[in-house]
Amino acid sequence: MGFEELSKEQRILRLLRKTLGNIVKDTAPRPGVPNPLGDDTVVQIKELFALISERERELADEAGFDAKERPYFSDEPPATRTVDFHKPPKKPN
Repeated sequence: MGFEELSKEQRILRLLRKTLGNIVKDTAPRPGVPNPLGDDTVVQIKELFALISERERELADEAGFDAKERPYFSDEPPATRTVDFHKPPKKPN
């Protein structure tokens, strides 16, 4: 589903999540440098990410999407690889 096909609320939530993530990345301190964000702000950001995720999950459920579905890239090869878990035959003594 493309960005244009999302509802207005879904587009707002997606942009909010991406923008907030970029703010967190841009303000992440280097080792040994104090965090420019206060402890309360960090807690509020975590709570906001949780609320955004919860609402996105609710909207996906309402639209009939599988909540466990993971995003994929169009150039990603299909998941056709299988693994055989059979034990090899025992070697004769």
